Amino acid sequence: MEKDNIAVGLDIGTTKIVAMIGKKNEYGKLEILGIGKSKSLGVARGVVNNITQTIQSIQQAILEAEANSGYKIKDVVVGIAGQHIRSIQHTDYISRNNPEEVIGEKDIQLLIDQVNKLAMLPGEEIIHVLPQEFKIDGQSEIKEPIGMYGGRLESSFHVVVGQASSIRNVGRCIQSSGIELSGLTLEPLASADAVLSQEEKEAGVALIDIGGGTTDLAIFKDGIIRHTAVIPFGGNVITEDIKEGCSIIEKQAELLKIKFGSAWPGENKDNEIVSIPGLRGREPKEISLKNLSKIIHARVVEIIEQVFAEIKAYGHEDPRKKLIAGIVLTGGGAQLKHIKQLVEYITGMDTRIGYPNEHLAGNSSEEISSPLFATAVGLVMNSIENSTQSAVRMEVVNEQPRVVYKNVPPVTQQRYEVEENYVERVETVEEPREVRTNVAVEESTETKIRRSFFDRYVDKIKEFLDNAE
Repeated sequence: MEKDNIAVGLDIGTTKIVAMIGKKNEYGKLEILGIGKSKSLGVARGVVNNITQTIQSIQQAILEAEANSGYKIKDVVVGIAGQHIRSIQHTDYISRNNPEEVIGEKDIQLLIDQVNKLAMLPGEEIIHVLPQEFKIDGQSEIKEPIGMYGGRLESSFHVVVGQASSIRNVGRCIQSSGIELSGLTLEPLASADAVLSQEEKEAGVALIDIGGGTTDLAIFKDGIIRHTAVIPFGGNVITEDIKEGCSIIEKQAELLKIKFGSAWPGENKDNEIVSIPGLRGREPKEISLKNLSKIIHARVVEIIEQVFAEIKAYGHEDPRKKLIAGIVLTGGGAQLKHIKQLVEYITGMDTRIGYPNEHLAGNSSEEISSPLFATAVGLVMNSIENSTQSAVRMEVVNEQPRVVYKNVPPVTQQRYEVEENYVERVETVEEPREVRTNVAVEESTETKIRRSFFDRYVDKIKEFLDNAE
């Protein structure tokens, strides 16, 4: 009875891993059936650097998505990024045996297969071969050659290349988590599917996806992908700068960035202060919001200038004339206050924040419509195109429950949930006043979490001893 094409996307990011299950509804929109998130513990700058921790994080996200949706996941389309990704332009051709026959899918596939055999640098592997424009017997600027006559079929290609070892590590993590890998997609291409319209791709647009560990770029013109790049900086380096500049712990720095961070220093007044609770009974720290925004501004300018250099490399001197639709910002970093204005100021190009809600069904939650989930939504859309049944309803599954990877040490994710009381805002007045913090409340919450975890651990030991008797 299962007729719906259930699709699953898995976004393995530097800060979070997201598993998303969806299907197309009767109106052609994407209906999200379930979503699972976990903290990404084994990934740095988009590359897996700890197999065991990554497997455990993937399993947690998968199990949560299954519990939320009522579907059991069989296979996933995975996004790939990282500083090892590079792209090249390549032109190739085939000579057809019978020019009197019309060009078909098999001819284009033959040409793509030929490009896939290109010799790469040692240790590199082709991820995508994307045809751009075709040429038939010297006639150029053909976008759709199928159905035409011709003896020589030529095309320019955008070839995306990555480190073979990094790609295989991702594949191993997926399979060790008990699921299959049905497809691999470059993350900026997935994000572009989720947030860009066809009109923008035709007019010329640069998509900038600011993630935790990397900033991804995809440039479109005349509806065709023209350039892709991955810059090995993201939101994590901003957090690191705040941590170093303000001498606070990483968790507090991240929360400061999210709650009070701004990419535009002139926005904050000198007398706006944030009070940070001190560690283990130490005195609280007071941080000026103006100084905070100066730290953020310096790093964001560096990231945007690197991306703009890539855009100028494509558009030569003045990309504004080529990319009429300007820039679209997405990813978690796009939620930073005033980043849109800063990008417009640096590049001189029209900028908007990209939300994936255009392709989502009307009943989708506000959380899923966030730029944070643009890549995951794009991966689900990509999985739908594969037309595979990536998940089945729990009722029809007769097999044993999935075996959880045994050698993974348990990670107490509860430690990351207690963060509401880390920062409280205080506005300074002319006279100094006493700053009160919520340290006591936080300690009691943490203690409660520790105790509940300890209770479960003790119960397991008791059960083991009873069985031993």
